[in-house]
Amino acid sequence: MNATGYFSHPDCRKHEMGAGHPECPERLDAIDDWLLAIGVKDALDLREAPQAALGDIELAHDRMMVAALRGLSDRLADDIKAGGPAYAQIDPDTALNVHTWNAALRAAGATLAATDAVLSGELENAFCAVRPPGHHACHDKAMGFCFFNNIAIAARYALERHGLKRVAIVDFDVHHGNGTEDILAGDDRVLMVSFFQHPLYPYSGAESHAANMLNLPVPAYTKGMDVRELIEMMWIPRLEEFRPEMIFISAGFDAHREDDLGQMGLVEQDYAWITQRIKDVAKRHSQGRIVSSLEGGYNLNALARSVEAHIRVLADL
Repeated sequence: MNATGYFSHPDCRKHEMGAGHPECPERLDAIDDWLLAIGVKDALDLREAPQAALGDIELAHDRMMVAALRGLSDRLADDIKAGGPAYAQIDPDTALNVHTWNAALRAAGATLAATDAVLSGELENAFCAVRPPGHHACHDKAMGFCFFNNIAIAARYALERHGLKRVAIVDFDVHHGNGTEDILAGDDRVLMVSFFQHPLYPYSGAESHAANMLNLPVPAYTKGMDVRELIEMMWIPRLEEFRPEMIFISAGFDAHREDDLGQMGLVEQDYAWITQRIKDVAKRHSQGRIVSSLEGGYNLNALARSVEAHIRVLADL
């Protein structure tokens, strides 16, 4: 059995958006420390994330948006030298520091390197422990803690650079992956399935009309058993019918009952079950090929335990 890859990079810890921000470098520390302490990390193929090429990022994002982000990063560095502020705001929740550009290139690069390794057969599947997250980043704008849409970039990369015909995206973050939908809605080579709390930021997804988007908005306080039933009834038949050649996961763990950024009731066993169902589909149709990348999850203890549950299933541990 081929190994499960674990892609990360120290640059992903250098991006931060100010004291008290929930999307903080400590998220990666919590995951790493926990996986190391319980011995799971020893079973993984540890790899350093490269920087994504801008041409690959532009498979999913407008060239002017990418150039504007780079320019904002350069200007911030100049402003700091002149005694200016340490951050440049994108929106009320999202800011750059001088390290954000490199961190975002590494986060996207992780999913691309993972895609290459899985499609070459070096790895069966992979998890990318990276930040900033990606699924709110739209074709032409960064938002919601996200700069580049790591999973949408990787999905397009698998289609355009590797010549796959059909890929699926599974998003189980508590928030709707509006950026992924913005980039991929109407692309019939991609099927995206998701559930998310609604209403909740970014207040979208419930009215989707694109045939390749299967959105399942659920109310606050929805528990894991209800989500499992929806997945069994709605996701699995669509995924089976679509027969994806590869599956990408936007792995947000903020639907956990201990996470304050949402009000859903999932626990670690639910993430393990969801991962197993995805893996079952991948074994039947995708030669087991899965690339998963971290999105949300802001209670550090719950995040670490949930990532462990997810990775244990991916790696057959």
